Amino acid sequence: MKKLSARRRHPLAAVVVLLFALAATGGLYAAFAPAGKAQADTAAQSLTIEEGKKLYTVGCASCHGTGGQGSSDGPSLVGVGAAAVDFQVGTGRMPAATSQGAQVPAKKNIYSQAQIDQLAAYVASLGAGPEIPTEAQYGPEGADIARGGELFRTNCAQCHNFTGRGGALTEGKFAPNLQDVAPKHMYEAMQTGPQNMPSFPDTTLSEKNKKDVIAYLNAVNSSGTENPGGLSLGGLGPVSEGLFAWIFGLGVLIAVAVWVAARTAKAKKS
Repeated sequence: MKKLSARRRHPLAAVVVLLFALAATGGLYAAFAPAGKAQADTAAQSLTIEEGKKLYTVGCASCHGTGGQGSSDGPSLVGVGAAAVDFQVGTGRMPAATSQGAQVPAKKNIYSQAQIDQLAAYVASLGAGPEIPTEAQYGPEGADIARGGELFRTNCAQCHNFTGRGGALTEGKFAPNLQDVAPKHMYEAMQTGPQNMPSFPDTTLSEKNKKDVIAYLNAVNSSGTENPGGLSLGGLGPVSEGLFAWIFGLGVLIAVAVWVAARTAKAKKS
């Protein structure tokens, strides 16, 4: 008893007991606690990247290189981000056909959204880049349509025209019609700048600005929207309207001139 009492009074006795208690608590927690959410998320992400790599090897590596480093047939994908993949593959532009013109057009998508997510995860793992936006970023809630119209006319109308119906560019290139483009893909295009389009990162157009632009395009291109200017002439802007005036306006003037000349000649004969 005296020996036990002496041990209890030892200066290190409290430290030993505390360490033993901590070790026991940690062991019991590790044994009975469920797997951490972070670990599960990491495992799921790794699996998604692995599946994306398989899809990439089959459908993309021949042009963009086995590690996304690029080649003479395709640019590097390091740092383009998941948003670029979601846009290019989701709109059917990628994989591209073997023979292309001046610009890769949109076409029917051959991948499911789950496969696109896997491809995007793999490419994102090659280097940091823009992420796929959430619905809260491109949805209409809280958007300012009038402000979006101002931003669109300032930054985009010179190529897409003022209602987003598209237009011709140089050397056979073109700005596509935005009428049937999904809001998510509009956001991604502004964020990543595909093909001939400049990119508009958040430092140039904020997240709220992008939301406003998308809301404006949805408003002017929605079915049943009235044209406050009268006949829209296809919504192609001043070029089509000027052409309409020249063709029909001058046509009417020529017809009147011919009629007057014919009447004058007939009057002289009589």
